Amino acid sequence: MSIQSEHVISDCKQLDSCGAIKMVLMPKDKDLGGFSVRRTLPTAKLKTIGPWIFFDHMGPATFQVGTGIDVRPHPHIGIATVTYLFSGDILHRDSLGSEQSIKPGDINLMVAGRGIVHSERERDEVRNSTHNIEGLQLWLALPEVAQETSPEFHHYPATSIPKTVIDDVSVTVMIGAAYGVESPVKTFSETLYIEAEIKQGQSLVLPNTSELGVYVVKGDMQCRDTHIPMHAMAVFDSPQGIKLTANQNSRIAMVGGKSLGKRYIEWNFVSTSKDRIEEAKKAWRTL
Repeated sequence: MSIQSEHVISDCKQLDSCGAIKMVLMPKDKDLGGFSVRRTLPTAKLKTIGPWIFFDHMGPATFQVGTGIDVRPHPHIGIATVTYLFSGDILHRDSLGSEQSIKPGDINLMVAGRGIVHSERERDEVRNSTHNIEGLQLWLALPEVAQETSPEFHHYPATSIPKTVIDDVSVTVMIGAAYGVESPVKTFSETLYIEAEIKQGQSLVLPNTSELGVYVVKGDMQCRDTHIPMHAMAVFDSPQGIKLTANQNSRIAMVGGKSLGKRYIEWNFVSTSKDRIEEAKKAWRTL
């Protein structure tokens, strides 16, 4: 997805009733023309969680026949985008010549590096019927030494993404290593992305990582006496040994890892250098 020129800023509040919780972020809804996007990162008070610099929850939305997602070609630098669907089907195309349909459970990893252009639409057979869509799109900042790497595109089918069961909780390790399993998805720094489905009354101990955000996709979670409602993200520092409990059947997404330091972000461009962003803007205007 393309980040809009006007940033959607989340509300956040400081909490200390669950020890390691630094804050809880409440996203703002943004209408992108027929479907809803909830943007949790970046915010005025928190720009990143580990290497993650952008977190969008799109949908759930229902499209009628002849309508659907139509994100036209746009550029990126300095990041890797991660796209994951709970429902629906998105067609990815990019300037490398990649053309890939992403379905629920798959992971699309697009490494922008020194520059890439891509679009996100839907196949004709999808648009020609009533259909639903819901998913997450995230941006990873690249380490400074990798910001100008050659662009790449990687598709990981659902069958390649490892799953495990921890205390009767179904856990999928999307990126990184946790709970005794490791994802095949390429990483450039210490990175973690995990999803879990937790039934009412069940608990899950959080993985040990430098920084961690836990987003409630659906349901309702609890950390001691701190309530984490649906569509909220609890942000933790060093969450080792912290346990979350589901107040109702829930799905959560966890993102984290080691911070890469300050990044500048303007439109779809991310860099440690403002001059590099200006260069990318000029290059796009002259295409």
